[in-house]
Amino acid sequence: MNVEITHIGGPTVLIEVGGWRLLTDPTFDPPGQDYRFGWGTGSRKLAGPAIAADDLGRIDAVLLSHDHHDDNLDAAGRALLPTAGAVITTVPGAERLGGHARGLEPWASTRLEDPARPTIEISATPCRHGPPLSRPIVGDVIGFALEWDGQEHGVLWISGDTVLYDGVRQVADRLQVGTALLHLGGVRFPISGPVRYTMNAREAVELCGLIQPQAAIPIHYEGWKHFRQGREEIERELAGAPEDIRERIRWLPMGIGTAVAA
Repeated sequence: MNVEITHIGGPTVLIEVGGWRLLTDPTFDPPGQDYRFGWGTGSRKLAGPAIAADDLGRIDAVLLSHDHHDDNLDAAGRALLPTAGAVITTVPGAERLGGHARGLEPWASTRLEDPARPTIEISATPCRHGPPLSRPIVGDVIGFALEWDGQEHGVLWISGDTVLYDGVRQVADRLQVGTALLHLGGVRFPISGPVRYTMNAREAVELCGLIQPQAAIPIHYEGWKHFRQGREEIERELAGAPEDIRERIRWLPMGIGTAVAA
């Protein structure tokens, strides 16, 4: 079955498969605005989306890693949620959003079902959006594993905002990954010094060595001031990685649908 992925910007990706249209972490505000994330952290949006929200067309489900940080759900993205068929997110996020939001704990699953389209099983995968013991401050986050009949290479996995830790390493033990969308950027803030809140390129190399995907697609590395590793820095780190890892990395052009392994 063909899968087409369109990187819209930041963590926002349109996934089209089997007649389904799924959107990750909607961020559609224009650039130039400042945002507060809480606990003395914040950022400025530097780039707008490659596709405007009004030009997206039908969205069957939003896969929302977390609802409480504007670089994963901004005002324009939040306005889009009621028009989607379903919103799948964390349990606390679903309680805050209400309506048709479905909350998942790590490794719990839900399904998208329609008689005319293949059923997609969506499982939440663990995330830790910062250092050990940071969850009470940064809140709950999940990633997503998408599975449907006929997959040749393994599940489509979206890491969510996370550092590399044992919960993420479980993905290698529990899932065969075909295509991985990796939230990178090495996020840091002045108030917390060297502490990171998302993966950097070095962790991405280690993770790809563990999960051995057919393709690893970087997202969530550009468009915001608090991202510390853009494409240039990531590619510099990847230059020293083993060849079999470098061959798995695939950069998507912004705003253009690209076929991926499925």
